[in-house]
Amino acid sequence: MENAKDSSGSKLTRRGFLKTSAVATGALMATNLGLPRAYAAGSDQLKVGLVGCGGRGTGAAKDCVNAAPGVQIVALGDAFKDRLEGCRGNLNGLGKAKADIGSGKCFVGLDAYKKVIAADVDLVLFATPPGFRPIHLAEAVSAGKHVFMEKPVAVDPVGARSVIASGAVADEKKLSIVSGTQRRHEPKYIETIKRIHDGMIGTLVSAQCYWNQGTLWVHPHKKEYTDVEWQLRNWLYFTWLSGDHIVEQHVHNIDVVNWAFNSPPDRAYAMGGRAARKGEQHGNIYDHFCVEFWYPGGVRTISMCRQTAKAAGRVSERVVGTKGFSDCAGKIWSYEKDAAGKHKLIWEYKGPYPNPYVREHADLIAGIRGGKRLNEAKRVAESTLSAIMGRMSAYTGRELQWSWATKSSKLDLVPKDLKFGPKPVAPVSKPGATKLV
Repeated sequence: MENAKDSSGSKLTRRGFLKTSAVATGALMATNLGLPRAYAAGSDQLKVGLVGCGGRGTGAAKDCVNAAPGVQIVALGDAFKDRLEGCRGNLNGLGKAKADIGSGKCFVGLDAYKKVIAADVDLVLFATPPGFRPIHLAEAVSAGKHVFMEKPVAVDPVGARSVIASGAVADEKKLSIVSGTQRRHEPKYIETIKRIHDGMIGTLVSAQCYWNQGTLWVHPHKKEYTDVEWQLRNWLYFTWLSGDHIVEQHVHNIDVVNWAFNSPPDRAYAMGGRAARKGEQHGNIYDHFCVEFWYPGGVRTISMCRQTAKAAGRVSERVVGTKGFSDCAGKIWSYEKDAAGKHKLIWEYKGPYPNPYVREHADLIAGIRGGKRLNEAKRVAESTLSAIMGRMSAYTGRELQWSWATKSSKLDLVPKDLKFGPKPVAPVSKPGATKLV
């Protein structure tokens, strides 16, 4: 995602909320965190192609080459030449050991992903709008490529189920797939969730998760843009491209709660709407959601997300058990209180704190080189489906079951024959009027 500005004019990005200041190299992480050490030598050299050359794609490419030695970006693909050229100049500035992108391996157009996959690459990074993720993943797995893909991995149930199917094929082909849910690779989360699973807070009885923040960037509709080009450049605001911000952004927090419960939710009952963000430039997505998710055993949880200028922000997760509660990110408390009347902190993570955006790539590369493959396709598809279920409950005003998302829904938002040209914006969904597909 590109840099945005909040209402005060300060730069604001999704990743800026949580990115740690500590940046560890792949070798340092291997030493501190028990990862296999991998060095560039012969077959250890990994050639990488990037599809989606915006800010997030450029950032992912840098994280990848900084994660371990012997990793080189060699091919780029994007729908737009200006985005590709900006990314190419940025990455080639890292030096040839990390990026050597000749003009013969720069591909522009809606089919650029096919050309990157067909290039001489071992690993493909996907950072396009999420609506394209299922199609791109299927192509990469069919071609025998390892994959890093940004979250979420779909915008509708048909796409998410396609990702699960591609993940199964990747298992058969012994391919690795890692997604951009970096908390799953962050030691403070890993160690906290491990203790939750081990029973430190008892049986889980509730949870809350949030991604409430200010506004984000907008690309106005220029006269020279076709409808499709404008929507692609302004992709955050169209459900067929982003899935709405509950899917595109809040999936991080929903994924953590799924992780804590070791399960996706059984059902969702939600509300949402457009209270502050109603302009044509904001497409057809909502600006706020609140979802009650039910987990196995009848446990009810609350999920909130909002993108509203000048409103209070909160990006966090919290799970509650019969013995205590946790922020999922390094701290666990009991219900016993100290002399000051505060709940006692009974465990706290003490480090190390590697950069989780680099660490997810380091784990992927270590798995490829060391033979311990990672395949996160099914897990991240389930978290994506959880968010989609919440969105569609809000859009329709209906309570939805997990079986709707995994079996019965035929909702498929992404055109199969997409071309630059006219594409009317779908109407904003209205609870009680929007039909469930």
